[in-house]
Amino acid sequence: MLGDILLITDKHRKAAGVIARRVLDEKKTMEMSYPGYRFIVAISGESGAGKSELSHSLAMELKREGLRVKVLHTDNYYKVEPLRRRAHRELSNFQHIGPEEYDRELLAKNIDDFRYGRKAEMPCIDIITEQVDALITDFSKIDLLIIDGLYAIATEGIDLGVYIDITYKQSKRKQLQRGKERADEHRWKVLEQEHLSARRLKHFARTVVDRRYNVQFHD
Repeated sequence: MLGDILLITDKHRKAAGVIARRVLDEKKTMEMSYPGYRFIVAISGESGAGKSELSHSLAMELKREGLRVKVLHTDNYYKVEPLRRRAHRELSNFQHIGPEEYDRELLAKNIDDFRYGRKAEMPCIDIITEQVDALITDFSKIDLLIIDGLYAIATEGIDLGVYIDITYKQSKRKQLQRGKERADEHRWKVLEQEHLSARRLKHFARTVVDRRYNVQFHD
C-alpha cells in the first residue's frame, strides 16, 4: 500500500534469509521441469505479525540473488474502499470479516497477469488519502511474485505458503505500539474476527515463522 510504514528489524532479515534459500531451491527444481517457471510465494499472518516487513525483506534477499521481485499486497483488493469499510463492517455486525471481503476475481486476474508475463493494472490504496489508486506493472520483467496478506496463503496456484504464527492478542499490543489504526473497540472486534479467519488457513503453509521469528519447514 502506498505510504505504508515498515519497521524492518534484524529478525525480519534473518527469517527472510532462511526462507530465500528455500525459495531458490524450489524455484530451481521447478525450472528443471518447466524452464522459465514463474514462482509465487504467499505470506500470511494476523494483523501486526510483520507480513509486509517479511515480504519486503524476502524481496530484497532475492534481489541480491539477481531476481526481479514484485510484492503484491492483498489489502489493496478489498471490495469496500477504506473510507467506507468501518461503517460497512459495523452495519453487518462484523459477521463477514474474512477472505470474502477481497475481490478474489481481480486478485486472480492479476496473478494470471504475472503467470503469463502481461502488463497489468492493479489497485493500490494510498494510506494518507484512503483512496484506491491504479498501479501499472509490466510483469514480463518480473521473475518472482510475493503475495502478502492475511489470507494470501489461501490463494490458488501459489508455490510456497508462509505463515507468521503470532496471535491477535500479540497483534493487539503491536497495533497499540505502532498506532497505524485507531485503537478502539471496533478495531479489537475486527482483530478477533481476523484471528478466527486467519487461523483456519494456517494448514496451507509449508513454512511457519514462530513468535520469535524462527523459521520452521513442514513438508
